[in-house]
Amino acid sequence: MHVRLSPSLLSADFGALADAAAACAAGGADMLHFDVMDGQFVPNITFGPQVLRALRSRSHLPFDTHLMIVDPDRFIDEFAEAGATDITVQAEACVHLQRTLAHIRAVGARAGLALNPATPLSALDYVMDDLDLLLVMSVNPGFGGQTFIPAMLSKIAGARQRIEGSGRDILLSVDGGIGTSNAAKVVAAGAGMIVAGSSVFGHPDGPGAGLRALREAGSRL
Repeated sequence: MHVRLSPSLLSADFGALADAAAACAAGGADMLHFDVMDGQFVPNITFGPQVLRALRSRSHLPFDTHLMIVDPDRFIDEFAEAGATDITVQAEACVHLQRTLAHIRAVGARAGLALNPATPLSALDYVMDDLDLLLVMSVNPGFGGQTFIPAMLSKIAGARQRIEGSGRDILLSVDGGIGTSNAAKVVAAGAGMIVAGSSVFGHPDGPGAGLRALREAGSRL
C-alpha cells in the first residue's frame, strides 16, 4: 500500500522553513503539514497565514493546514487565500461543524476534520458527506515529539471502517508520535497518510532521509 507522507514543519528549523520545504519535496513528501496553534485551544503558538503566504511561491507541494485554534471560522478565508490546499479543523473547536466544513469547501480548499484522542468517532455522525480528509490525532495536540498513544490503533481501524462504509473518497491521516518503529502498524490499521515531524526532521541524515526511512517502514505490511 502506498502511504502518503505529510512532514510537519513544526519540527523544522523556523529560521530556514523554505530550505526545509525544499528538502521535503526532494525527499518525496506528498504534502507539507502546518500545525497552526493559537495558545488557547492548545498551549502553544506557532504559524499564522503569513508563513504559508511566504512559502507558497517556494513550494509546489499541497499545504496540509491543521487549525488547532478557537473559532477557526474567523481564519478560513485568510488561510485559503494564503495558499492552504487542505484546511483541517478540530471537531472540539467548532460550534456549527457542518457549516464550518462547508465554508472550507466554499473557499476552494479540501475540508478536513481532526479528532483528539479522547474524542469518539461518533463526532463523524452527520458530517461524512462534508469531509475530504479525516485526521486522527494519536497524541494530544500542542507539542511535537510526543509518544504515540497505543489505543489509537483501534480508533484508526474504526475510522477506516466508517470511511469504507460511507463509500466516500476520504483520506485518513494520522498525526502524532509516528516513526519507523510503528509506521507499519499505523498503516495496517488503515491510515492513508502519516503526518510526522520529529522522525523526519530529527533524522541524522536530514529530512529527505527521514522521509525515505518512514516510507520504507510504512510499507512493511
